[in-house]
Amino acid sequence: MSDTRSMITFTGSQGTDLAARLELPLGRPRAFALFAHCFTCSKESLAAVRIGAALAERGIATLRFDFTGLGGSGGDFASTNFSSNVDDLVLAADWLRQNHQAPRILVGHSLGGAAVLAAAGRVPEAVAVATLGAPYQPGHVRHLMEHAVPEIEARGEAEVSLGNRKFRIRRQLLDDIAALDSGDAIGNLRKALLVMHSPRDEVVGVDNAASIFMAAKHPKSFVSLDSADHLLTRRADAEYVAAVLAAWASRYLEQAGLPVEDLPSSVVRVSDAGSGRYTQTIRVGRHTLVADEPAAAGGNDAGPSPYDLLLAALGACTSMTLRMYAAQKKWPLDRVTVDLKHEEIHATDCETCETREGKVDSIERVINVEGELDESQRQRLLEIANRCPVHRTLHSEIVVPTALTG
Repeated sequence: MSDTRSMITFTGSQGTDLAARLELPLGRPRAFALFAHCFTCSKESLAAVRIGAALAERGIATLRFDFTGLGGSGGDFASTNFSSNVDDLVLAADWLRQNHQAPRILVGHSLGGAAVLAAAGRVPEAVAVATLGAPYQPGHVRHLMEHAVPEIEARGEAEVSLGNRKFRIRRQLLDDIAALDSGDAIGNLRKALLVMHSPRDEVVGVDNAASIFMAAKHPKSFVSLDSADHLLTRRADAEYVAAVLAAWASRYLEQAGLPVEDLPSSVVRVSDAGSGRYTQTIRVGRHTLVADEPAAAGGNDAGPSPYDLLLAALGACTSMTLRMYAAQKKWPLDRVTVDLKHEEIHATDCETCETREGKVDSIERVINVEGELDESQRQRLLEIANRCPVHRTLHSEIVVPTALTG
């Protein structure tokens, strides 16, 4: 597929077509992930869309789909329950296995997190499972419809308002979630687990994350989502989740013998990310970065700008060079902090520039060094800063032979 966002359908647990999107990175995927959305949400929820796109930018293809009776999928939502959702997840994994490769990463948001924990044992190829704001027990969703429970129990079904939308809920859903206990499934997961939860989550309390974490065996990790809301409606929260998830999962993809990057060590590859006007995916060996323009310049602010990355390269090189030199001299250098700023200034305002007309690029660099250094040592470190390789490259003659392919 050449399109980075492909619409597909597959047959769900109740025999109807389920609508899905496969978010593909440019180039060969590092791995495939399967994303399960929150209760009564859809594959087009803000969290699902943003996390899927951000994972694709980091080389991880992501399949997100609508459970039976939701979004673009066929079937009757009232006829479903938590167990049928788990079955839908397993069938989605089957589709990936048959058409691409089995998912190595399972990600679930809210009740979708409980679903991936329940389904993980039926996806043997998965090596990593991540939950986002997930309840410890599926029965947690009962409180969302507590006001309608008497009618459901008396009549067998009732219309319930959830998230400003009306859904028909039948007793079979309540009976199903009441009979399920997630403890055994979590304890027998035998896959790396990442639990991500906001301590301010007012829909699913953070105590659920604690219960999931305590029930799981190692390897397991917990990441606080700080001030994020339950639905991860802020773009920055969703992108943070994706960045942490991709970095965390890479460890277990490597342990499973999966290729993390197929580029030669001497090549840096930059390509359109497929999301946003200017967003770029940068691949450096095993590492994946993102570059973008700020919103004010028409970008999505998904990553640092090209000039930000240039300043970062100079700053990192400066700090590394000072640390290497101090280590060789056995000087007590405890910490280096480098602040940099780029701007274009008029040549006439630059006393040391050879150019006297137009504008020149100015990079202001302020280096803070900590440690019990005397004045002569501090002065020597300032001199050494100008010898860092990137600094010297910026001051030397640079040639950029360029060819066009494709």
